[in-house]
Amino acid sequence: MRSARLPGSGPARRTVLQGLFLAGAASLASGCVGFATTGAGGMVFLSTQFRPVAEAENFRKFLRGTDAGSVSYVTIEEGPFASQVTSQVGAGRTQVGLLGGSHSDLAPLAGKYLEDVSGVLAGLGDLGWPAEYLTLAKAGTPQTWYVPWAQASFVFAAHEDALEHLPPGADAENLTYDQLLDWAIAARQAGGRARLGLPCGPKGLLHRFLQGYLLPSFTGGQMTTFRSREAVTAWQYLKELWANTSQASTNFDFMQEPLASGEVGIGWDHVARLVDAPKEDPSRWRMLPAPRGPHGLGYMAVVLGLAIPKGSTDRRTAEQVIRSLSVPETQVKLLRSNGFFPVVAATVPDDLPPALQLEADAVARQRSAPGSILSLLPVGLGTREGEVTKAFKDSFQSIVLGGADIQSTLDSQAKVLQKVFDELKVPCWAPDPAAALCEVG
Repeated sequence: MRSARLPGSGPARRTVLQGLFLAGAASLASGCVGFATTGAGGMVFLSTQFRPVAEAENFRKFLRGTDAGSVSYVTIEEGPFASQVTSQVGAGRTQVGLLGGSHSDLAPLAGKYLEDVSGVLAGLGDLGWPAEYLTLAKAGTPQTWYVPWAQASFVFAAHEDALEHLPPGADAENLTYDQLLDWAIAARQAGGRARLGLPCGPKGLLHRFLQGYLLPSFTGGQMTTFRSREAVTAWQYLKELWANTSQASTNFDFMQEPLASGEVGIGWDHVARLVDAPKEDPSRWRMLPAPRGPHGLGYMAVVLGLAIPKGSTDRRTAEQVIRSLSVPETQVKLLRSNGFFPVVAATVPDDLPPALQLEADAVARQRSAPGSILSLLPVGLGTREGEVTKAFKDSFQSIVLGGADIQSTLDSQAKVLQKVFDELKVPCWAPDPAAALCEVG
């Protein structure tokens, strides 16, 4: 057995979530509840997580093996999740007991729609949550609105054949973006074809690379620096990197597939979309932290939490579920059942699949790197997050694939983004400062 606490909260290392908010069909149905309450009955635990059928069933089976009590686990997409909670609580007819979601799902509901769980958190004792996650759970207030549940991130995967072409003197675990480019060039020249791949397909997560990695590393921000001179430099860099990237990347949704097949030897993606790449021979693979740019090492963390809606149908059971799912041993069981790494200090067994061990180490190094810049998923956008995602994807399409002028493209897309923020009246999120209204700069 070995310790799995990440730096920042003690001498050991915390593990990181391997799971992903994978796209899946939400269970929506007609009726006053607004969703299908499938399951074994009991208190409704409404969640945006584990939506695919197999994942939901795995989690329900996992719950039955805990002391959480009688719980019916119901999944729902992010947009309907927010509307269900706000409409039910607003009408004084809450029909769920517990909520599970990302920080982005829960933070907009803080105060008006969620119960203060400061007492619940205090009653759990010091389980070793990262201090910054406890701060996030306060949503800018003195109270705590959710208990951190799990976490995820994105890393690079590289096959040993590609690692042979690292630039002289480069440390694979401490690369700069210039070194990544030199590596991609050397690998392409040696093999006669590009060895770097990016998830640029229709369901790929390239926009997260832009939002949480490239722009923060080059500009120190995301929205407030979106069309800055430094952002133009970042896009110029990406154009050069793309020239040494597999052009088939526009078809890549999950990077583990082209990596496992050998179509590419280097790839960036969410840990859940990389985990199968080294499955056949993990000894020949490495998982690596993101590179460092002029402003630091930008990375994105996906923080999940457990919250109690106001008017909960069964607060006592809801608190019991939170206590049960926060126990280190139970979080390790969740890792085995659904691939989510513990967010508390937990002893992770050595017999985990090697790919998960590789990912945990890479994310730990990424998070603890000097000068790391934390980015979060967009907060407070609800059903309009798709418009923000589209602005980033359209920028990539125009600038990198279409050769459009960088500055004019960014100026145009900045207007699209600002319109969303003006209409929603929402602040920015990390790494940008939280102002009263997010101003695209």
